[in-house]
Amino acid sequence: MVEDELITEAGGDPAAGYEARGTLELVELMNAADATVSAAVLAAAPAIARAVDDISERMRAGGRLLYVGAGSSGRIAALDASECVATFSTPPDGVVALVAGGERADALVEAAAEDDREAGAAELLALGPTPADAVVGISASGATPYVVGALKAAAEAGALTVCVVSAAGSQLGSLVEHEIVVAVGPEFLAGSTRLKAGTAQKLVLNTISTVSMIRLGKTYGNLMVDVVAANAKLAGRVRRIVAAATGASDADVEEALDDAGGDTRVAIVLLLAGVDAETARRRLEAAGRSIAGALEDER
Repeated sequence: MVEDELITEAGGDPAAGYEARGTLELVELMNAADATVSAAVLAAAPAIARAVDDISERMRAGGRLLYVGAGSSGRIAALDASECVATFSTPPDGVVALVAGGERADALVEAAAEDDREAGAAELLALGPTPADAVVGISASGATPYVVGALKAAAEAGALTVCVVSAAGSQLGSLVEHEIVVAVGPEFLAGSTRLKAGTAQKLVLNTISTVSMIRLGKTYGNLMVDVVAANAKLAGRVRRIVAAATGASDADVEEALDDAGGDTRVAIVLLLAGVDAETARRRLEAAGRSIAGALEDER
């Protein structure tokens, strides 16, 4: 597919007359365009779910989730990967994003790196991918050379391969086991895929990482129970999570967290099951760190 044929570049219309419109009208027009994204993501839900099931299966066995992207796609992937550490206590190398040119590259370096297929392959291989890992390529067009090179290398290494694209029948789609197509249509500014396509990518990656973590037992109900209390705000959140999960008093929550060595899940099981910290910890380990599993004998 040549550049002029890319769906993500379509929709250019000089007669749109944006420059003559009022600011409020432009804001409303852009919001109306953005409002279509959620439905496009929902249409891709079955494909997302199939990918999540395979990704979480590999992560449960100790594999990694590796994102690959360039430009806006790469930065969105890097954001999702970085937030998994604090939100879900994933190890620093458990969810990783490869960004063409590096996360802090200047615009010219980044633009050149996007076209370097060999660099994509080499940088992915430097992570030592194995069949235990899942590699997700993010590219609105589905044709970004850096991402294509990385996904080819991932497939050859036997890793699970997934792509998140905005165009059906893309080059990436033909390479991967799970193709997630979020067809958002032409952008408010023709070709500016940081807009609807980028919003869709953020929603899809949010879903992939969050639902995978639910499948891994890192939640209890809709509570995040594997938060790292790295600052005062997060320490307060941990206390509120334990209180919400158990209904315990502030004093009992503090005592439970102290006994549990700060482990939110141990504190919750300790309080709900009425056991000591060591017993709570053993139950969690036997249940794959799932609070629901650790409490099954109490039901």
